[in-house]
Amino acid sequence: MCALEATDSSLPTRTLTFDGCVNFRDLGGYRTTDGFQIGWRRLFRADGLNKLTPEDDRRLIELGVATVIDLRTVDEATQRGRFPVDRVPVRYVDLPLTDVLPATEELPSWREASYVASRYSEMVSKGAPALTGAFEALAVSDSLPAVFHCSAGKDRTGVLSALILAFLGVPDEIIVEDYSLSAAAMERLLDRLKAEYPDSVAEVERYAPAILQVLPGTMEEFLAAMRAEYGTYESLAGHLGVAGAVDRLRSTVLVEA
Repeated sequence: MCALEATDSSLPTRTLTFDGCVNFRDLGGYRTTDGFQIGWRRLFRADGLNKLTPEDDRRLIELGVATVIDLRTVDEATQRGRFPVDRVPVRYVDLPLTDVLPATEELPSWREASYVASRYSEMVSKGAPALTGAFEALAVSDSLPAVFHCSAGKDRTGVLSALILAFLGVPDEIIVEDYSLSAAAMERLLDRLKAEYPDSVAEVERYAPAILQVLPGTMEEFLAAMRAEYGTYESLAGHLGVAGAVDRLRSTVLVEA
């Protein structure tokens, strides 16, 4: 049985369908090396949450989402819109993981796993305050269920998700598999971008695949780089100053496997 998709129909689904986003997933069910697993419907990862429909709002309220962490740049949030806290009351935490999006001239390099992995490593070094803030926000009492997101739900969200899973004790190969689940969602996102920008389809087709593609090797190289630089994930958590937050998070999201 695949580690990601359980065959038991009584278990919750990992991918949740919304009208306003394409990459909303549950991190529940992943097992740790010490005999626990992440509880279902406690931690979610997603793409942009600025185009939610009324039905989406109702779904999030039913899920009981209490915290939304926005990893997008200030410009993205301002231009595209933020989470609708007026319709779905949550604790909204604005934590840009990068200052700017990749420049057009960089996009061809985003087809290369090693280049993207290096950018992920930069997010950890340069975006450390945002990552620390995210862990602290997730570890606050009554913060769960929580969802963290960026625009595509793949890169910035992928980095935070990888660190969460790693710090909780989920094996590297499962982290890579979870990252790879975004591939199908990126196809849906590309279709959505074409529909949203009908006058610029050629431009979307030219540049979007470079930044939307998902290569397992990217996450493998990123995790290897973190181990090479920090030795252990515990050391990395200590470097980010989140060891205490991780301990609190373990107590709220992990259950017996």
